Amino acid sequence: MTIPQLDGLQIEVLNPEDVAKATGPETKAGDTIKVHYKGTLTSGTKFDSSYDRGDPLAFTVGEGQVIKGWDQGLLGMKVGEKRKLTIAPELAYGNRAVGGVITPNSTLIFETELVAIN
Repeated sequence: MTIPQLDGLQIEVLNPEDVAKATGPETKAGDTIKVHYKGTLTSGTKFDSSYDRGDPLAFTVGEGQVIKGWDQGLLGMKVGEKRKLTIAPELAYGNRAVGGVITPNSTLIFETELVAIN
């Protein structure tokens, strides 16, 4: 299932059957959430993974603690939902290089899983 694309952001729900059965709140701006993720370049090169560390990332949605593509792309998720976010450079790191792997103007792909809403 694909959610309508925002400018520079494509969202694909990876487990729509589970989401249809899910109950509970959806993420909104101001929520502190925990997310597992794997980040890759369009070439398939992995640059980060919370799964590898065994520790989901916690942050507050809409506070600018993460890239803009995450603040927008993780809105409306329910616990257990998995999404693939394809994020254009203007909603990621723009013309900056990051971590020796992400080059300037890179489109990033994240497979995300919402673990908790606090």
